[in-house]
Amino acid sequence: MTSNGGFEPVFCTIVPPHVLDQLARNDDPALSGPARRSLEHDAYQRTKRRLTTVIGAAAVAPPEGAADDRPHRTIYDAEHTQDLPGTKVREEGSEPGSDASVNRAYAGLGATFDLYLKVYGRRSIDGNGMPLDATVHFGEGYDNAFWNGEQMVFGDGDNEVFLDFTIPVDVIGHELTHGVTQHTANLDYHGQSGALNESLSDVFGSLIKQYTLGQTAAEADWLIGAGLLAPRVTGTALRSMKAPGTAYDDDVLGKDPQPARMEDYVRTSRDNGGVHINSGIPNHAFYLTATALGGHSWEKAGQVWYDVLTGGDLKEDAQFADFATLTVKAARERYGAGDELRAVQKAWEQVGVRTL
Repeated sequence: MTSNGGFEPVFCTIVPPHVLDQLARNDDPALSGPARRSLEHDAYQRTKRRLTTVIGAAAVAPPEGAADDRPHRTIYDAEHTQDLPGTKVREEGSEPGSDASVNRAYAGLGATFDLYLKVYGRRSIDGNGMPLDATVHFGEGYDNAFWNGEQMVFGDGDNEVFLDFTIPVDVIGHELTHGVTQHTANLDYHGQSGALNESLSDVFGSLIKQYTLGQTAAEADWLIGAGLLAPRVTGTALRSMKAPGTAYDDDVLGKDPQPARMEDYVRTSRDNGGVHINSGIPNHAFYLTATALGGHSWEKAGQVWYDVLTGGDLKEDAQFADFATLTVKAARERYGAGDELRAVQKAWEQVGVRTL
């Protein structure tokens, strides 16, 4: 708990540290240079986030008209500096400009707001109309996007391995969902609870993409960050919920290390105990649930996951089994002893997570 209202925001990036570490060791300075600068940027932002947590951040008041079920978006341009938020370049209701990154960020914030409001009745990140702020063109060739507890930040990528981070709408939804988790379950960012934190962001990031495209579970690609990798990379995305461990297999990036089952759980001290790696297990459980139920994934599978995230019973240090047990409970309470409950139970069984 912290002095700023009880929430403990963490610094969350879409590209895992192990990926940037791999690039930073490359002999080609066109690859290693941007990766090293990105790691330095991330270290600075992570330290700044911790200081804000200790000191306490000012509470953000909902804007005038927050109850009118409309987003309140502001996009800033860092102009390739590390200064946040940067220069205001677009605000709510203004017309698109010539900067595609600005327009994509604005649209992505709106798409995220729409899913949470229209499907789950949630007004913005905090449920109380919180303004949605984002900064584009952060740093020089910055290879990441992040939520810092207060706003979204997007790099342009190095154009060698990563393209502009505003391109995939699920990346935007992923990072903003860290804000939803911050204001609800507030999951610890370490070990299995941290992997659940990352998985929930992948789940709702994917749902935001599916909702925006009007896709069913069968039509969705279940990839996180499709369109983000540059043409030279042998891969399709950062992660695959359908087949964890298959998103990329590249001579520069290495092979996607995500497991799909508990028997392959990765024990490591890096990346806060492998939060970006072991998230593949609960990710796959959601994919199995959603595809077993069919139709639109946000309707039943997504509702069960949302009920657990916001229901008040998910503890900050929850383990996979705790979360799985709560999804079974939520499915039974909302849908009874029918197909929904059986789909949830079977999915966790398939990934090797026992429900209590």
